[in-house]
Amino acid sequence: MTAVEEVAQALRSSILDGERPAGSRLVEAELCAQYGVARHSLRAALRTLAGEGIVVIETNRGARVARLGGEEIIALFELRTALEVEAARLALERGPLPASVYAALAVLERACAAGAWGAINAAHNGLHRAIVEAADSPRIAAAHASLDGELKLFMNQLEPLWSAERMAADHAALVRGLERDGPTALRGHLSESAAALVAAEGDTGRPRRVGDAAAR
Repeated sequence: MTAVEEVAQALRSSILDGERPAGSRLVEAELCAQYGVARHSLRAALRTLAGEGIVVIETNRGARVARLGGEEIIALFELRTALEVEAARLALERGPLPASVYAALAVLERACAAGAWGAINAAHNGLHRAIVEAADSPRIAAAHASLDGELKLFMNQLEPLWSAERMAADHAALVRGLERDGPTALRGHLSESAAALVAAEGDTGRPRRVGDAAAR
């Protein structure tokens, strides 16, 4: 692994584990000293993370941890809904959800019981990825995988609103709902968390739009 890859990995982990809050500045001099790298290596690592959507680089203002505002949350919700609901529909056409989905749910439940948000975040993405991959559609899976960084940012911003216990219960209910009610269960699940986060961001006109989108 190169120095750039090592720094990118370390920074990625610290951001997605919630150690660096959304919107916080990433000061080059401090990061170079912390990771023991030259400025050009740090900047290359920051560009890598910017490409993943978890860092924002602004001309003459430096870098900061990305923060999803109301419009970005809605756009992410709409794209997730399009990909995940269609993937669930395709998967359920083949029969019951595969064992991989239940295995991913078990990982999430264990992470929630332990209570470390970074592990919960990773396991949450793992469950939704397992649902998408159950469709056996490489293009849908690739499009969904490209959202990984933004989905983890979304989860970090959701942490103050959603307890670990609720996260476990909501996703157990989601898997049961998918088997019982089909893809509509997933649409409602995505809408609930997106609407809550948009409301927390203070964009009072947006929760209605999220609900309207979910109802389509």
